[in-house]
Amino acid sequence: MPGQQVQTFQLPNGLTLLIEPMADVQSAAFSLLVPAGSIYDPPDQAGCASVLVELLLRGAGDLDSQELTNALDNLGLQRGESAERRYVSFSGATLAENLPAALRLYADIVRRPHLPEDQFEAAVAGSEQTLLAIEDEPRQKIMVELRRMCYPAPWGKPSEGSLEGLSNLSMPTVQQHFQRCFRPNESILGVAGNVDPVEIRALVEEVFGDWAVLPEPVYLSGPRGAYRDHIEHESTQTQIGIAFDSVPYRDPDYYSAWAAVGVLSGGSSSRLFTEVRERRGLCYAVYAGLTSSKDDGRVLCYAGTTVERAQETLDVTLQEIRRLQGSILNEELDRCKARAKSSLIMQQESSSGRASSLANDWFHLGRVVTLAEIRGQIEGLTVDRLHAHLEKYPPKDFTILTLGPQPLEVPNAVS
Repeated sequence: MPGQQVQTFQLPNGLTLLIEPMADVQSAAFSLLVPAGSIYDPPDQAGCASVLVELLLRGAGDLDSQELTNALDNLGLQRGESAERRYVSFSGATLAENLPAALRLYADIVRRPHLPEDQFEAAVAGSEQTLLAIEDEPRQKIMVELRRMCYPAPWGKPSEGSLEGLSNLSMPTVQQHFQRCFRPNESILGVAGNVDPVEIRALVEEVFGDWAVLPEPVYLSGPRGAYRDHIEHESTQTQIGIAFDSVPYRDPDYYSAWAAVGVLSGGSSSRLFTEVRERRGLCYAVYAGLTSSKDDGRVLCYAGTTVERAQETLDVTLQEIRRLQGSILNEELDRCKARAKSSLIMQQESSSGRASSLANDWFHLGRVVTLAEIRGQIEGLTVDRLHAHLEKYPPKDFTILTLGPQPLEVPNAVS
């Protein structure tokens, strides 16, 4: 980590290239973020970006769908692509010697996709299956709806879209989404692994350098959802979702917020697990996590329990969240630090992890955070810092969503 070097370049068309050489690995990876995510979906056709991602890999450049698939597989590429809220993301990892060929293929995918009309219905069907799977899984559904409630539009809406939106979607709309959103300005490409920065920069300039700049598309903003809601669902179980405001990744207090949530829900020694699940036996699953858009942070909590024990589960979970203020112990913080340092070591050895971090850091911060800096932030955490953070940003104004046969009562003391 002390020798970590990240080189940053910006092409004249606005694409940002971030390169981190890793001499001790044989792999190389990339993470490409294109600002064409679901926030740009037409309001009545939610799911447009998701369907577009399905179509992008069905032929590009001089290769038809099968030829493109074979070319990617022949490189041994471990890949992924998804429509997120701000970005459409592409990632891949392979042997370092194969990375240039992979980047050439992805330049065709994002710039010269075929978008075959005869595969539109199949792409829509694939997105529909994803949404139906969420509908059939109460744990997923409640967390999707909880995010929709607690973030302002369009940042809270699910990137997968909606079944109604997909039913309204047409192939011309998908083509228009590509034509107005896929652009180099604001795109970010992170590359990490056993690579030569000079060669990678020259290649990226060759395959992306003449990508034409487009104006940023507009999207519709709106208010957040209600603070209380219930989804009726006939079942012997009740799903509980709780959210409250925190800080985004770019906030100076982020690591204190992260550690406080780690005390609450960071493994089998965390407070939610020991008090709600183990000691009281109230639920079969309980956890919390810190999420961040560019400007807003939220803590999202989940508990799954029986109908009979649902009210007590909600009461005790809220009690544990509010009890964080002024009660964190040194040994609890030490466990959080130990978990984080283990994760850092694994990330240090992963070209995929580093490529993803490069791109995400640039989006959130406009700079790259080195592993040494993260380690310093973690080691600098103290119980007093966590308590000061919780005094400044106390858990309050809870958004509470339940899914089950009957709603629950929210305690009067909960604002």
